[in-house]
Amino acid sequence: MAAIPPVCDFGWKAVDATLLGVDGKRHSILEEAGPRGLVVAFICNHCPYVKAVIRRIVRDARDLKELGIGFVAINSNDGEAYPADSYENMKIFARENAFPFPYLHDDDQTVARAYGAACTPDFFGFNAAGELQYRGRLDASRKEEGAPDLRRDLFEAMRQVAETGRGPREQIASIGCSIKWREAV
Repeated sequence: MAAIPPVCDFGWKAVDATLLGVDGKRHSILEEAGPRGLVVAFICNHCPYVKAVIRRIVRDARDLKELGIGFVAINSNDGEAYPADSYENMKIFARENAFPFPYLHDDDQTVARAYGAACTPDFFGFNAAGELQYRGRLDASRKEEGAPDLRRDLFEAMRQVAETGRGPREQIASIGCSIKWREAV
């Protein structure tokens, strides 16, 4: 079932946490920030929306690094109920797609809850002060990869953040599979 996150809450402060990465090391989310900002992306391994754009996510993360924007991806899905999203499968997915950024496992889902993550992919773009400036889509792709010439919404927004510290006022929400929450105990 598709989910759509809410609009950007400008100025909301990034939440830090230390999570296990697919490299076997623990990573602080905020330590992944570049000098001009940070993108925190909630993704997973099996979502057709993520699979359709994963090469573009990797491309944009590389290009944003050149602008001083750090990038981190987090998988918060319930890996027991959805084995394709297990930590072991995260390692495979990151390797197959040559992730140039840390891919972190939010096993207890506290980070996704703290951010209010709604879907995969869900992008949070922060300025150098750690203030939210973008909560929108990567581009106009959906469950199918879009045309090569699609406007790069995330990249262009974060370029603006790198240059001015502020994101665009007009943003189009991402769409994707809902986060696969663990059942309450």
